[in-house]
Parts: sequence; C-alpha cells; structure tokens
Amino acid sequence: MKIKSAEFVMSNSDVEKCPKSRLPEYAFIGRSNVGKSSLINMLTQRKSLAKTSGRPGKTQLINHFLINKNWHLVDLPGYGYARVSKTAKKVFQKFITQYFGLREQLVTAFVLVDIRHNPQPVDLEFMQWLGENGIPFSIVFTKADKLKPKAIENHVEAYKTILLESWEDMPNYFITSSSNETGKDDLLEYIDELNNNMAID
Repeated sequence: MKIKSAEFVMSNSDVEKCPKSRLPEYAFIGRSNVGKSSLINMLTQRKSLAKTSGRPGKTQLINHFLINKNWHLVDLPGYGYARVSKTAKKVFQKFITQYFGLREQLVTAFVLVDIRHNPQPVDLEFMQWLGENGIPFSIVFTKADKLKPKAIENHVEAYKTILLESWEDMPNYFITSSSNETGKDDLLEYIDELNNNMAID
C-alpha cells in the first residue's frame, strides 16, 4: 500500500465524539517515549503529522488521521505516562479503556514496544488486558536500528518466552525503525490486507 494522503481529522478525549464514519480504524499505542509519533510519521511519509516530542507523554488525546480517504489511523495516549499527575493518569486510563470497549470500527491495535529493553511489566499487563477483552493486536518493536540483528533476535525470543507462558501463540509482530524505515512496507501491507479482507466480507 502506498499512502497518498494523510489528513488530521480530530483530537478529543470523549469516545462518543470520535468520527461517526464506518471506516476501519487501526490504533497505535505504547508507553511514553516508545517512538510512536516517529513511527506514524514514517508510515505516512509526513514529517510532522503526529507531533514528536522530547517530553514523554505528549499525546494526551485520541487523535484520528484519515489515510487514503478510506481508513483511520488512531494515535492513542501512552499507558506508561511520564510527567503527568495521578488524576491525569486515571483520565487517560478511562478513555483508553472506553475507546477499546466501545469503538466498533477498530480492526486491530498495534502495541509499540522499544526493542532495546527487556519485557516490561506494564507492556505485558496491557497485552494481557487486550487479550482478556478479545481485542486483536500486533506487537510493533520500535528502534530496531539501535541493535545488531542478533540482539534483535534475542529480545524477540525473550518476549516469546514470557508471552508463551500465558498465550497459546506468540502474537503477530513487526520489527521497525523510524530512522531507516525498517518494517514500513510489512506494516502497511498488513493493514492493506485487513482492509481488503473486510471489503470481501
């Protein structure tokens, strides 16, 4: 899939106010500073479609972008918020939970994980929550350019080992890097495939 157009649609914290169209949605979520905005900009070939920031926890709203006029990319707030108050955390948590619970247009979520770190409890807990709530997701390992191929392999294996303790199969996953576009085609082809399958249904 080639992305020919990417437009900002809206930001809000109320799931009821999300776009009313029936277009398929793909939600991107991860801990603060995982490289989510950079990944979205890399996928869409736009330098600042999603706002990147040196300050973690910048995305604090549900952001909808219309891609190729036929699907929505949704940028969700991180769940390992850095410099925000406990009250703000509760608010985020509430509308993230509501988004996943109420948004029928959602096709799948992409959970971003920094491949340089060992599996983090907060990521594993969030994946567990998605699984328990029947929400399809793929893992997107980010910042792969920072590691050598063998180290990437080892980190993915570490995730597999932990996840297979409670999952029957390793969730679908992608290895990506925003700086050298690793994984871009794979991710976009996967979204394209899901869109096409829905069109057939």
